[in-house]
Amino acid sequence: MSRGYGQYCPLALATELLGQRWTILIISRLVLGCSTFNAIHAGVPRISPSLLARRLAELEAFGILKKRPGKKSAGPTYHITPAGADLGPVFEQMAIWGRQWARDLETDDLDPAFLAWSMHSRIDTAKLPSGRTVIEFDFTGTPTEFRRFWLVAEDGTIEMCLKDPGFEVDLFVHSDIRSFIDAWRGYRDLRSEIRSQQIRLEGNAVLVKRFPDLVLPDAFSSIARKRPGRERRMTAG
Repeated sequence: MSRGYGQYCPLALATELLGQRWTILIISRLVLGCSTFNAIHAGVPRISPSLLARRLAELEAFGILKKRPGKKSAGPTYHITPAGADLGPVFEQMAIWGRQWARDLETDDLDPAFLAWSMHSRIDTAKLPSGRTVIEFDFTGTPTEFRRFWLVAEDGTIEMCLKDPGFEVDLFVHSDIRSFIDAWRGYRDLRSEIRSQQIRLEGNAVLVKRFPDLVLPDAFSSIARKRPGRERRMTAG
């Protein structure tokens, strides 16, 4: 852990831990219920496994989480403590501020792996047919060669897959990734993007029709943008 600030200020003391790279995002995934190493890593896909392991050990030592041994051959699980849970409202307010005032997204921010993780909890499973449903997303304009992911719905649960799960695909979604993220975050109208073919849907006709209602918007999409720039201009227009 980095050296402290040499101040008794509570904010300075909190920043000694929370100001480290990735730490806030890792704690937020724990607050959201991620309890295995792989689940946490899926929520912060660009951190290296070794650094994630180190950050988890630091958070355990600080009392933010408790590590429990896994059953049989399973790996350990990680559980938020009251000290960590108290950060939930803090992080929510930080996210609202970020929606209002943080910089506009750049190309390097358009990570399909993080989009997959973000979306897998924002699917309205009540609007899906019974049985298994597989949706494949294929993007252009990604900052890396990685461009596809799959969401597999079954029995009311959604699994995100960064590799082909091997099931027949029911719905294909094709788009430039920036166009899709702009629509999902509420800066563009999803239905208009589909009508203009900026987002192209192919496959099961029922799913094609239901898609705009099936995909719930980003949790902070209703928060108005305040910082001048591209994203505010889109909503103003």
